[in-house]
Amino acid sequence: MSKIRCKVCNTELDSHPTKTKCCGCSNMTTIKGDTISANDLSKVVMISTEYESKRASVLSNEDLEYQNARRNRKVKKLDFEVR
Repeated sequence: MSKIRCKVCNTELDSHPTKTKCCGCSNMTTIKGDTISANDLSKVVMISTEYESKRASVLSNEDLEYQNARRNRKVKKLDFEVR
């Protein structure tokens, strides 16, 4: 996940999806999952981040290609004789 450092007390905090972690100094740097908070965010340094791709596609690449080809098809016009 993410790793941050508080410049006031030099405490490194690792994120956890459900637990809130805090450095405990006067800046009160807090991290929970992807959420970072502090009294003064200019005193917080991001050391490392890992963002997961949130694109959860149900279709495979072949299915997407088929849908794009289908989208590009032309409509066939039919001529009818009116009697």
